[in-house]
Amino acid sequence: MANIVEAVGLVKEFRDFWNRPKAKAVNDIDFEVKEGEVLGLLGPNGSGKSTTVKMLLGLLYPTGGRLTVFGSSPRSVDAKRMIGYLPEETYLYKYLTAYETLDFFGSLFGLSAKERKTRTEQLLDMVGLSHAANRRVGEFSKGMARRIGLAQAMINDPAFLILDEPTSGLDPIGCREVKDLILLLKRRGKTVLVTSHLLSDVEDVCDRVVILYGGKIRAQGTMEELLSVKNSSRITIPDLPAEALAKIEAVIRETAGTNFTVDHPHRTLEDFFLNVVDDAKKESISTSGATSGGEIASYLVDGDISETGKEKLARLSGTEPEPEEKPVEEIPVLTEQSQQKLSALEEKAEVPEEKPLDESARQQLDDANKKLSDLFSNGNQK
Repeated sequence: MANIVEAVGLVKEFRDFWNRPKAKAVNDIDFEVKEGEVLGLLGPNGSGKSTTVKMLLGLLYPTGGRLTVFGSSPRSVDAKRMIGYLPEETYLYKYLTAYETLDFFGSLFGLSAKERKTRTEQLLDMVGLSHAANRRVGEFSKGMARRIGLAQAMINDPAFLILDEPTSGLDPIGCREVKDLILLLKRRGKTVLVTSHLLSDVEDVCDRVVILYGGKIRAQGTMEELLSVKNSSRITIPDLPAEALAKIEAVIRETAGTNFTVDHPHRTLEDFFLNVVDDAKKESISTSGATSGGEIASYLVDGDISETGKEKLARLSGTEPEPEEKPVEEIPVLTEQSQQKLSALEEKAEVPEEKPLDESARQQLDDANKKLSDLFSNGNQK
């Protein structure tokens, strides 16, 4: 699996007006983002998350170390065309409508008018704002503006999506839809980097996490590696009669003593909330706010998942990807018997005899040679 992002010894130091060191926001970190994975970048406020994201986008230049995105500089225009970005704060032109906003961002990526129209309509339906397509985004609530921000981050069908606090300001319905979308993009082979303070959201969607504190990486690994409690076990079974449960408890007590608990599993508050909303929808209760999103935009679902990030970058930049090295075919070694047969054949091969020219052909050749000689001699005299 190729690396979309590679950071080695990455450092970002901010200086004051007199060029004196003021703060080292990122302090010598190494990490990578693999193609097709969802990585969570976590840490408290001021730990270096936003600074790292800005360096990935080419908005800040590293003080030290090496940082590549799709194998090139983060400032490469071709690399930027393959990135979708949702900032922590949604900055939109408040006098544009929702439709005009997505159409504008689509034009920045050079999409045709027909493609912009198709994608805009699909994205508005996906984020549940089709009914507000002609409303100015300046009138939107924070959650509705967040949905438009998420739509604009995907207008170019990015191979690498950076989401900075993607569920900030969203209701539980929007949070679930964002998480479902991230999981869909992962199945399509997209690469996603998520920063969030809502750790439950990160736990639901991320394959790996990197935890920063004071500009340094304090922990990183898969969810299984970091969260599994190795010294205890949990068994989930259907509800049993009291007699059967008492027998099981007696067996466990003989082995583990009294250090165990028996209770009923709990569903999450998010699941309960969504069930309540679904019941309200069945009763056809209307709302003027954001609704549940529609189907995922088809261009996000039907894209070519076989094309790697580097191949797409080569296509966008107009360069051919490096061909794969083909194995060198080995030349078979002849046995002694085969070598003897080959020598015998070469000895028997007849070399055709050179036939002499007849008198007429020889006379024509002599005349031609004489004319050439006369031409050269006349040229030298002149």
